[in-house]
Amino acid sequence: MRLTSYTDYALRTLMHLAAHPDSLVTISDIAEAHGIAKNHLTKVVHQLGVQGFVETVRGRSGGLRLGRDPRDIRIGDVVRQTETDFYMAACFDVEDQGCIYSSACGLKGVLSNATDAFLGVLDDVTLDSLMPKKGRALKGIEIRGMKLRA
Repeated sequence: MRLTSYTDYALRTLMHLAAHPDSLVTISDIAEAHGIAKNHLTKVVHQLGVQGFVETVRGRSGGLRLGRDPRDIRIGDVVRQTETDFYMAACFDVEDQGCIYSSACGLKGVLSNATDAFLGVLDDVTLDSLMPKKGRALKGIEIRGMKLRA
């Protein structure tokens, strides 16, 4: 299974915000640090805000911060909210009746179980658990010529 770039950008955004818990971060900061188009990232951040993962602060000195404690953000929840579908094969699409084996095929159940297992693993992971612990902070790490601040 492969996640879309949309989900990748959402996860990167959340990790970036978690790495900067005491400051507001702008979309431009995140876009520049990760080499992501600002316009695309704006859409991602908007959806994360609607879902409560991100809080936006308007105004001249505004920006973004996490909308929840990193311990309360489950990666499985983020993936479910940002992926458009989990169809692993055509037989998952109820409108596509193109497979001649669909009425007696066991593959759909196996693939469904695999998807559930994949999401189950992600449900056990929090944003906090992805972040470096004290002594291994992101401070000073350089990404694409830009130093991260703590």
